[in-house]
Order: sequence, then C-alpha cells, then structure tokens
Amino acid sequence: MRGIDKVPVFPITSRINGTSVLEIGGCTISDLAEQYGTPLYVFDETTIRSICKDFLEGFQSHYPDTSAVYASKAFMTVGLAQLLQEEDFGLDVVSGGEIAAAVKAGLPMHNIYFHGNNKTREELEYALEMNIGRIVVDNIHELDVLDELAEKKHTVQSILLRVSPGVDPHTHAKTTTGILDSKFGLPIVTGQAEEAVKKAMKSKSLDLIGLHFHLGSPIWDMFPYEEAIPIALDFAQEMSRNHGMDLKEFSPGGGFAVRYLIDQEPPTPAAYANAITNAVKNGCNDRDIPLPKLIIEPGRAIVGQAGVAVYTVGAIKTVPGIRTFVAVDGGMGDNIRPALYEAEYEAVLPNRMDEEATVPVTIAGKYCESGDILVRDVPLPPVVPGDLISVPVSGAYCLAMSSNYNMALKPAIVLVRDGKSQLWRKRETYEDLYRNDIS
Repeated sequence: MRGIDKVPVFPITSRINGTSVLEIGGCTISDLAEQYGTPLYVFDETTIRSICKDFLEGFQSHYPDTSAVYASKAFMTVGLAQLLQEEDFGLDVVSGGEIAAAVKAGLPMHNIYFHGNNKTREELEYALEMNIGRIVVDNIHELDVLDELAEKKHTVQSILLRVSPGVDPHTHAKTTTGILDSKFGLPIVTGQAEEAVKKAMKSKSLDLIGLHFHLGSPIWDMFPYEEAIPIALDFAQEMSRNHGMDLKEFSPGGGFAVRYLIDQEPPTPAAYANAITNAVKNGCNDRDIPLPKLIIEPGRAIVGQAGVAVYTVGAIKTVPGIRTFVAVDGGMGDNIRPALYEAEYEAVLPNRMDEEATVPVTIAGKYCESGDILVRDVPLPPVVPGDLISVPVSGAYCLAMSSNYNMALKPAIVLVRDGKSQLWRKRETYEDLYRNDIS
C-alpha cells in the first residue's frame, strides 16, 4: 500500500501534488510544519462545513423540525464555535468552561444545551446567569439544586431529562452510556426517571419540555437507536398520561461513527437520519404523540475526519525479529485515545506519498510510559529521523483530552482553506506551564 491509497481517510480537500506531497485545503503539510512547527494539528474548514451540511440536510429532509447541536467535548476552540454558528449549529456543552467558550465566541445562548452528570452548583449558577437555552438534567440531586437556584433567581429554566433506556449500543465499554449500569442518566426501569418527571412537573421554576438519551459512541449500527427510541417514547406516553408531561423536544443524542481505518465503512449521515427520523415518526404516530422538535448531537462526526496530526520523527529503534519503534515528538499527551480506548489509526509520510509502504513500524510517543504508542504495526516507506508523519482522523477527542504530562507543551492548531492557513490556537510556551504556580 502507498500513502496515496490512504487519502480517503483524510479531509475531503486532501490531494497529492505533483511532487508527491500531501496537501490539505491547498496547503502542503511540509509547509505547515515548517511555518508552525510540530506536533501540529491541521483542521480543514471545507470538511467541517460539508459534514455540518450533510447532517442538517440529511435529517431536515426527513424531519423538518430538526436542530443540530455540536458536542463540544469532542473538540472546541472559540474559532470553531463561530464557524459552527455560521452553519446553523448550536452547542452541546458539558462544563462551565465550554459555556465560557460559547460566550467568548458570541453564540446565542438559546442554542446551548448544558449536559453533564455532576454539574457543580457554580456551573449551574453560571448557566442561569448566562440565560442558557436548555439544561439537560442528569439526576435527582441536580434537579433539586437547579430548582432551588432558579427559584432564587426568579426565573423559569427550560430543561430536558436525560433518561437511560437500558440499551447496549455494542461499542467500547468505556464509551457506552445508555445501559442501566452507567453513571449517566435517570434509569427508566428503576422508577427514577418517573420520580424526576413528577418533581419537575411540580416545580414553578423549571419547565420540563422534553427527554434526552445518549447511548454511547461510536455507534456503527442503526438498531441501538431503533431499539431505544420506542422505549423513550413509551415512557413519554406514560408520563403524559400520568403526570401531564408534554414532549416538545426529543433528543436521541449522537454517537455517530467516523472512518478511522481504510477498511471501515461507517453509516452516512443520511443513513443515520433515515433510521432515527423513521423511528421517531413511527413511534410518535403509534402512540398518538405530536411530533416533537428533534435535537441531534454530532461531535466526533463533525470534526474527526477534518483533523490531521503532524509529527516529526526522532529516534528509531529496531528490535531484530520483534518490531521497529519510530518515535515522534508527540504522543499520549496530545492523543491518549490509543492508550485509553485501544483506538487504531492509519499513518503516512506526507512528503513521500507515492512510495510503497513496505516496512511495518510502531509509532511511539515521547512520553515516559510504555503505553505511549500511537499506531501499531503500520506499513510505511523506510523512515529516517526528521521525516514527517501524518495521522488522519485526529480531529475528535485527541486535543480535547490532551494534557501537559511530563510538562510537555500542547501543540498549535491551524485551520486551512483555499491555500491559506489560520492559527486557531497558539502552541504553549514553557511560561504557560507554570503561569499559575505560586512560589
């Protein structure tokens, strides 16, 4: 396999130029690395905008009253928030910090949905102060605290309840969230979800307008949605009959998969849209429930393919008969997913895309952990120190979960389009590492 064969997992503007160098958004990876240094994360604006349109158009063509909110936990910068607003996306946030980023970006607060299983009192106060659009309540404790805070503020806060339908999406155990044995959500089967409905309906400071669930990520099949949606709608019908709840909004969450490896084929946005909207429409019609507003929450699917990590090769260690380790200047500090989730990636030498990949190597990071491995046994052309290595589909959860382990610097982030690059986030400096220290 040559590097050129791996282009399908790269951003949609990727191409191999006449000198066999990888270009993204009209910019060569080598020029970007020279200008901004490595490790470097490159995001393709065209890919982000195109996928946003695919999701909105895919769902709205079947179900016109659909809104999309981007799951900020996948990756967030102020610049990305502003780009998403231009594409008619709101935000799904899970912390006070993500709310602050939305405020800094100038986003309208009515398009913000605040999630999280243990929102602090301070975060809830901040959300109310910012007049956030929706708070997705995860548990009874939060419901009580929010009710108290909203009453003190003399406001009525719109909420959704996150229910747990008890459906296994058959994804990684660490990213499964819709089952009964999960820290997230109000289980339907135990009666806790109904208890929350009763409390919310009695409150004068909370307006219960809908239900939410999230099964996990990434979800490669349609049947988890098709199984969970009727369960949630059965619950909505029962809560309407018993407690007068009106289902105005309904969110089946996100969890939409992306293609990490050449041989993978995830469902398209249109396929997700067809399955989910049919399940909602049929489920509501069967239960005489008026069609609610549908909220979808793509995160990984919006930015995963759009982001590419770029590293520089340093030491190379060959253990005869076992493997060759190729060490790069990044690793688990900027991408902990392989260590945490056994995530798999492709890799290429972006300056030699036409060369045959004949040598299987393991790409290792620079951190002092044996588990700091980015890609195992990936075939590449013969590698030498100083080569660049590009790892595609690095746009989601890599930077969001990054750290300063070993007091390493977090990488720079650039946005590319039409042959131009824009710095989205500066590379950290040593001064940044101890800026908050008190000596």
